[in-house]
Amino acid sequence: MLQEYFREIITTAIVIVLYIPTKKIAAYIIRSFSSKEDRKDSRVNLVIRLFNTLILFLYLVLILTIWGVKPENFMLTITSVFTVIGVAMFAQWSLLSNITAGILLFFSFPFRIGDTIRIQDKDFPIEAEIIDIKAFCTILLTVDKEKISYPNSLLLQKGIVIIDKNKDQDSPSI
Repeated sequence: MLQEYFREIITTAIVIVLYIPTKKIAAYIIRSFSSKEDRKDSRVNLVIRLFNTLILFLYLVLILTIWGVKPENFMLTITSVFTVIGVAMFAQWSLLSNITAGILLFFSFPFRIGDTIRIQDKDFPIEAEIIDIKAFCTILLTVDKEKISYPNSLLLQKGIVIIDKNKDQDSPSI
C-alpha cells in the first residue's frame, strides 16, 4: 500500500521541507526592504504574517495537486469557497479595502510615523502627528492630544499634505 503512494509521499515531504525556508526567505526580503525604508517592526511583522498566509495557501494547493486532486475539481472547490467568502464579506468590503490600503501604505509609504500631516477633507480637515500605522487604520494625535483612528483606505483617497517640521512649511505628498 505504501509503495503505491511512494512518489507522492516523497514529493510532499520535499514540499514541506521547502515551506520553512520559503517563509524565512520571504521574511528576510521583507525585513531587508523595511530596514532600508526605516519601517516600524509591528508593521513589518503584520506584512510578514500576511505573506506567510499566502505562502501557506500556495503550498497547500501544491500538495493537493501532488496528491492528484484534479484541477477542475480543485478550481470548482476554490470558486465555491471564494463565492461564499465573497458573499459573506460583501458587507465587509471596507475591512478588505483597509487591509489592502495598509499593505499599499507599507510598500509605497508616502509618510512615516512621526510625520505631521494635514488631511484635505472638506467636511472634517485634520492636522495631526502619525503615531502608528496599523493594518486597518492609522492612529493620529492632534495638537489637542486627541487620538484619532483614521481608516487606511481614506488616507489613500484623501489629499494628504506632509508638514515639514524643520521649515514649518507645507509640501504636497505623492
